Amino acid sequence: MQIKFIPLALPLALTLACAAGARAQEVVKIGHVAATSGPSAHLGKEDELGAKMAVEDLNAQGFKINGKAVKFVLLPEDDAADPKQGAAAAQKLVDAKINGIIGHQNSGTTIPASKIYFDAGIPQISASATSPVYTRQGYNTAFRVVANDNKLGGTLGKYAVTKLGAKRIAVIDDRTAYGQGVASEFAKAAKGPGVSIVAKEFTTDKATDFNAILTKIKSKNPDLVFFGGMDGVGGPLLRQMKALGIKAKYMGGDGICSESLPKLAGGADESVTCAEAGGVTADKKKDLEDFAARFRKKYNMEVQIYAPYAYDAVMTMATAMANAKSADPAKYLPFLHKVQYQGVTGPISFDKYGDINNGALTLYTYKDNKRTVLEVVK
Repeated sequence: MQIKFIPLALPLALTLACAAGARAQEVVKIGHVAATSGPSAHLGKEDELGAKMAVEDLNAQGFKINGKAVKFVLLPEDDAADPKQGAAAAQKLVDAKINGIIGHQNSGTTIPASKIYFDAGIPQISASATSPVYTRQGYNTAFRVVANDNKLGGTLGKYAVTKLGAKRIAVIDDRTAYGQGVASEFAKAAKGPGVSIVAKEFTTDKATDFNAILTKIKSKNPDLVFFGGMDGVGGPLLRQMKALGIKAKYMGGDGICSESLPKLAGGADESVTCAEAGGVTADKKKDLEDFAARFRKKYNMEVQIYAPYAYDAVMTMATAMANAKSADPAKYLPFLHKVQYQGVTGPISFDKYGDINNGALTLYTYKDNKRTVLEVVK
């Protein structure tokens, strides 16, 4: 009789593999896209680190979905503020089967990418894209945690006339979806007795020489210049305004409203007014200050604008997943539409378009080259 020996190692290995599979932790993949190269790289990296900090906090606290701890991972991509590169990044993340996307940073890349996420059924929360077009395309996957340009540009236009007394206004934009949008809304709202838009000029989001358009603007003798664009262009523009002896006040949206503006502009003072699409009331001020201190300690980097909003965007998405008891995009998307989350930037919930309810704006100026709050407007 032949005796067959059955190797003990095989069933033992199978047993261990099955046990490991039973214990395997679910991985939740969060995509993030921003301009981490190019003139806005400092803002894009800050945005990315805000999302990274949220992911690390979720993992540290053992965040659970349907009673089971999950592991969040961040998949960051750079779109260089270029729409084509943004679309490619979006498709790459869709192919990676992400559970959700935070971004994009710029409206010009967010808008074309939003169709790719919508077609794939993947929820998208932007922490910074302010163009109204983004949430008016009929895509139920599109959300944002900051006020849009209708409010941002409109508030700045009214403020320029009623509070700063502007009468002769020059408007410049960088031809991006964000820059054109916020400049257009500003111009619509900058109305009043004796008020006129004396010049409308445009540049690009990669430009460095503004001498030609500023020489034309100087001949119009404006008392205020509004720029629609980011600080990587807006700072050097202000520097060259001063070099040409243009004495006008300078104003812009959240794109220029950064801690880096004074360095980029060779100094910034109370002649500069800008607004951030977001802001906190007095009762939330300490939460935001604590976040900024923790961010500084963790990354050796100051909060510029977007980090706390990217952080809250991740946390809002995770809350919807917990409420749905699933990280499956199709299952938690309906819960995102009715989410209620108390973030470091304030309460977050969305209207029927995906815009934040009661979005705040913070108006700033600069004193001793430091950004200083003027007021929070809701």
